[in-house]
Amino acid sequence: MGQIKTPAEISIMREAGRVVANALAAVKAAAAVGMTLKELDAVAATVIADAGATPAFLNYHPHWANTPFTGTICTSVNDAIIHGIPTDYVLADGDLVSIDCGAFVDGWCGDAAISFVVGTPADEDLALIAATEAALARGIEAARIGNKMGDVAYAIGGEARRAGYSILADHGGHGVGRSMHEEPSVPNDGRPGRGIKLEEGMVIAIEPMLILGKKKDDYYYDDDEWTLRTANGRRAAHSEHTIAITADGPVILTLP
Repeated sequence: MGQIKTPAEISIMREAGRVVANALAAVKAAAAVGMTLKELDAVAATVIADAGATPAFLNYHPHWANTPFTGTICTSVNDAIIHGIPTDYVLADGDLVSIDCGAFVDGWCGDAAISFVVGTPADEDLALIAATEAALARGIEAARIGNKMGDVAYAIGGEARRAGYSILADHGGHGVGRSMHEEPSVPNDGRPGRGIKLEEGMVIAIEPMLILGKKKDDYYYDDDEWTLRTANGRRAAHSEHTIAITADGPVILTLP
């Protein structure tokens, strides 16, 4: 069960979410062929610092990682699904880029992710991104008081399968609050009517990760021990919002 947040706490989280949304928008606007991932990271760092916020990812060190994360954002390109470290990699025409960003304001966190194509997009990449965003929207719509977490998971996974994509099912969303990752876990696939009941005041991050093709794809950790890549090189997309569960329905906290 996740911690129940008060309306005042959710209001602060909305400010953190706005910072994250603005950072993501700035990164997308700046991304261009010939730019490095480190340069994109610097764009996000500037937006967060100018807002008086603190980056959530920089030096984050979960129990499963051998080293702390070294970037302000996660930059995952093409076959990288999530957790890509910003490097000197130079963006090329047609690269599919997923950016994940988190920030703290007054001790409360916001977390969101977007995917986009740099330069000339391939139709299949645009379709993959659109399907990922649609799966996120379905998950958000299901995040209502009285529903179960399985209803959210089923909505996400069902949309992915309907659109003809595989999904990174053993990774997913999470509670958000004073920490970036809190209980409960938010699966990207599951059975309806299962899991914990959703209650007013819960705040969760919903984040589908879709992969080209219907066949389930294995993944592996890159040499940096952070980046998750598809085993056969297929491209992936990632989309995420932090939402509050309210009496008026789900409220997205990570909008500009």
